[in-house]
Order: sequence, then structure tokens, then C-alpha cells
Amino acid sequence: MATSRVTEAKKLSLWSKLKRLALTDVGALVRGFKAADIEAMERALLEADFGIRATTEIIDDLEARVRRGGLKSEGDLKNAIVDRVATLLAGPPEPARLHRAPTGPTVVVVMGVNGTGKTTTVAKLAARCQREGDSVVLVAADTYRAGAIDQLKVWADRLGVSCISGAPGGDPAAVAFDGIEAGIARGATVVIIDTAGRLHTQEGLMEELRKVGRVVGRKIPGAPHEALLVLDGTVGQNAVQQGRLFAEAIPPTGLVITKLDGTARGGAVVALRRELDVPIRFLGVGEGLADLVEFDARRFGHELIASGDDT
Repeated sequence: MATSRVTEAKKLSLWSKLKRLALTDVGALVRGFKAADIEAMERALLEADFGIRATTEIIDDLEARVRRGGLKSEGDLKNAIVDRVATLLAGPPEPARLHRAPTGPTVVVVMGVNGTGKTTTVAKLAARCQREGDSVVLVAADTYRAGAIDQLKVWADRLGVSCISGAPGGDPAAVAFDGIEAGIARGATVVIIDTAGRLHTQEGLMEELRKVGRVVGRKIPGAPHEALLVLDGTVGQNAVQQGRLFAEAIPPTGLVITKLDGTARGGAVVALRRELDVPIRFLGVGEGLADLVEFDARRFGHELIASGDDT
């Protein structure tokens, strides 16, 4: 299973730590948690990048369950944490299903800071759409990095799809417009636009992204039908801040969390879902074209907290 290798070492240590902190003696669940137990569990979750809001909700839920007598054993505690994490992560029932245009091509804009795996995610998404029977056109609107244009062209050749690009340093919105026109002319069912990802703090980038959104919407009313924000799951709270800034330009319809192939601090995924209030649609779990997997909140929560139970 693709996500089974995600953060394995972290999962083992996190559950072991929480168990040790919460069950300091056999009567802990009967008498209720001590203040020191709560503080220690909060610290463990924060160190795992869950963030303040998600950590508070998890701890509050555990305390309430203990007071009601709903937790009688170590297994009850583990399941309660998994349940709460899964609830915090929950999104639409079919997170990988794209919103579709009623007529013409479905337009997907992919955003994110350089280095998150954004352009590779575009290729993975194209491959996924192809497997589902779509005809895809890629659009290299990250005009400020010649390397990004070249990289997308290589992926397009490998996939056997068209890649629309402009001159390096050109107007990203113009390239996006040309890409949609090409998609319409070629009868494509999906047009995926790779956007620029320079430092997210640069206002110029955000204005360019807004312009892409406006131009795309004028060309096809209702577009973009999906705006996917690619975030690196290993950078913790920095990813939350990135997400907030990108949302000011084009509100994302879903998150793609990358860098989860063995080194990610999985709690950051919970923080992202909670803080940005945007559903997680996919996980990037490797570099291959098939390594874009549909997000499963329950499975991820179980693997993050409870897999590899050493009791």
C-alpha cells in the first residue's frame, strides 16, 4: 500500500510516546489525566507538527472521553486518537474526483512554491487523468524558470500529450490563454496549467497568479474548475503560511501534500487540513507517475498514530 511506507519511523515513535505519557500508571484512564500528562501529550503532538489548533482539539476530545468514562484501556485511547485525527482530516467522500466543466475542457490550475514537487505533480495528475480516459493538454505557465518549461515538456513527451509553452520570462496569463485555446481546438477533456512558484512572499507572483485566474475565467466561464495547491509536508507550519498566501490569489479547491515518501512529519498534514480548511485530495509518495494517491483520512490517521503498534 502506497501510504504504508509514509513516515513509518515517525508513526512508531509518536504512538509509543503518547502511550507512555498518557498511561503513567494503570489507573490513569480511570482517575483522569493529570495536568502534567496533558502538557506532555500536547508537547509531543506539537513536536510532531500537529499545530496548536489541531493539538488542542485532540487533547480536549481525549479529556472529555476520559471524564465520560469512555476510555477504559490502552486500545481505547489509541482508537480515540485515531478517530479524532481522522475526523480532523476528513473531506469529500471521493477526494480524487475532479470537478468537471459542463462543456468543453476541465481546467486545472496547479499552484505552489518552487521545490514542492509542483511540476512533477502536474505530470502525475496528467497520467492519472489519462488512466481515467481523459485527453490531456499541459500548459507550462511557469515562464520564469526555463527549467520548469523544459521539465514539463519532457513529462509531456513521456506521456504522449501536448505541452503549450511560451518564451521564458513571458506573460504567464497569455500562456494559460493559449493553452486553453489549444485544448479546445484539440478536443482535450482536461487542461492542466503549471503556474509560477517563486518565493510565496513576493506580491508580484501573487498578482500574476490572480491574472492567470482572471484570464482563465474569461476564456471559460467557471474556470478554473480545480485549483490544486501543492505543499511540502515536511516543512510544518511554513506550509500553512504558504497556503494562506496562495489562497489570497486563487482560492484552492484541494491540497496535494508531497514529500511523504519516508521523511515527512505527518502531523503537518493534520495542521494543514485544520488551518486552511481545504480538503486534501492527493498525497505525493514518490517520484514515479503512479505515486499520486487518493487521500484516505481514516487510513492516514491510523498509519500516523497506530500502525506498527509495539504493544
